[in-house]
Parts: sequence; structure tokens; C-alpha cells
Amino acid sequence: MRLIDIYQKFISLGKENDPRPLAEVEKYLARAAKEYEKLGEEEKEYFDKERLTNPYGDTRILNGVPETEVKRILAGIDMEAQEILLADRLREKGEKIDLVLAHHPEGKALVNLFRVMGLQEDVLAQLGVPINVAEGVLASRISEVERGLMPLNHNRSVDAARLLNFPFMCVHTPADNMVNTFLEKLFAEKQPETVGDVVKILMTIPEYQASHQINAGPKVFVGKESNRAGKIFVDMTGGTSGSEDAFAKLAIAGVGTIVGMHMGEKHRKEAEKNHINVLIAGHMASDSLGVNLLLDVLEREGIEVITCSGLRRVKR
Repeated sequence: MRLIDIYQKFISLGKENDPRPLAEVEKYLARAAKEYEKLGEEEKEYFDKERLTNPYGDTRILNGVPETEVKRILAGIDMEAQEILLADRLREKGEKIDLVLAHHPEGKALVNLFRVMGLQEDVLAQLGVPINVAEGVLASRISEVERGLMPLNHNRSVDAARLLNFPFMCVHTPADNMVNTFLEKLFAEKQPETVGDVVKILMTIPEYQASHQINAGPKVFVGKESNRAGKIFVDMTGGTSGSEDAFAKLAIAGVGTIVGMHMGEKHRKEAEKNHINVLIAGHMASDSLGVNLLLDVLEREGIEVITCSGLRRVKR
């Protein structure tokens, strides 16, 4: 497969597994097109035209020629300058690597992370939170994330890939969409009654078994295993953590248990205050699950995969 084919395939899979209806994803792209058309010619030069066809700003080709043929990939969760150096060291030892693939965004994809958080508004609305309330709750948090990203040295790893001549891309929200869909289908099939039942279901998944071995999840953060689960909110996608103000709205909407990758202390306290059970499945394990589901597709096309940086490969 060519690099551009991999990129487009990941975007397509992200759309297929997006929590939003496809029509809403297309509306998102249409809004980007309208934004572009309103710009003057000079402003259009600086517009990220990938936004016209790719709804996931945190998924981009960061370095390399799109037509590059890819037969072997080095993939990991965080692929930064040190992992690019690792790829170069492996190449020196005779390992052929055609692409370095990261899950967490780097470069311009990291700058754009805040753009995918609008997905969370639609997810809250599907759970029963009025869309105007969802947008109001998320607005300040999205702005906060955007401001927090601005001072970072975004291109360190991209520069390393450029200097060492490695094609480099990241796939974030499409992978998170995959794990979100996978777990939602599993819980819908198994119908867990208690929080403990949810834990048992997660522990049938190899990525979470491996995580549990190093005490990195799954772990109940709020509530206890004997609590009834109620309506389960699988919170695995949408860029990064949302607003702590959302928990009161989720409680009113009838959410009983949140299953997420990670949760900060402010968010945990709000969940506790609103009597919502919180089960943290594990960050690296959940990211591995999502990326593995994407890598399965590539391996079926004959691409060989080497993993590092927290990615534990499990084939399905």
C-alpha cells in the first residue's frame, strides 16, 4: 500500500466507527468548506486543506511523499524524537522500515487536537444532554485545550523524521473511534449488570489483561464493583478529556457508569459528587486496542508491523 492509501483507509475507518451519524460527519466537513470559501486568497494559502476531506485534525501525514510504497511499519503509541532515533538504529541493524506510525498526534496534528473535541458535543447529545447544553459545557474546555497546545514545541519529532528521512504519520481519533465501537458492541452484547461485571468483560480482552499485569488498569476510580452499572457511557474518543461540568448533565441524562481511558482528579471528584461510577480501563491498553484494530486491516493487505512505545500487538 502507498502511504496515502493507508492515510485514506484510516480516515474511512474512523468515519465508519464514528459515534456520530455519517450525516453529522459530512456536515462537519461542509462547515469547513464554507469556512474556506469565505477566506480571501491570501488566507486560503494558510488554510489546512486536509480539513475539507478529513474530519480528524489529529490524524495527518507529517512527513514523506504520499505515493511512497509501504511494506513495513514501526508503530507505537508515542512516537517522538527518541522513537525516530530507535527507527534509525533498527535501520542501521538491517531492519527495513518504510513508515513510522504514531497514535498520539505530533506536529500540526497536535496543534489541531482541540478541533476533534466537537465530537464530544454530539456524544453528549446522544446520551440525552440537550445539544445547546452540550455545546455550552464543552466550549470553555475546547478553548482551554487550544490555548494549552499553543506553547508546545510541536515539530520536534517531525523534524527528526525529516532529518533521518522517515515517512511519518499519526492516527489518533480514528483509532479511538475503533475502540469506542468495539467496547460499545461488547457491552451491548454482554449486558453487564454491575460495575464488577464490566470489569470482568474488559478482562476478557488481551490488551487489558496485559495492562492488569502491571497494575495499569482496569481499575474502579469511583464507586465499587458491587454497584449496579446502569446506563454505560464508553468515553474513549473525542481528542482529550472534556469538561468537568459535564458530569452533572450526564447524571441527569441517566448515565450510571463511565468507562474511560483516563481521568484527572477534578473530573473524578465531579463524577463522585454526581454519583456516577467510573471505571478506568487503562490508557495504553485502550490505545493499543484501537491501533491494533487498524493494524489488522493493514496486515491483511500484506504489510508487516513492528511495535514499540507502549503498543502491545494483538491480532484479531
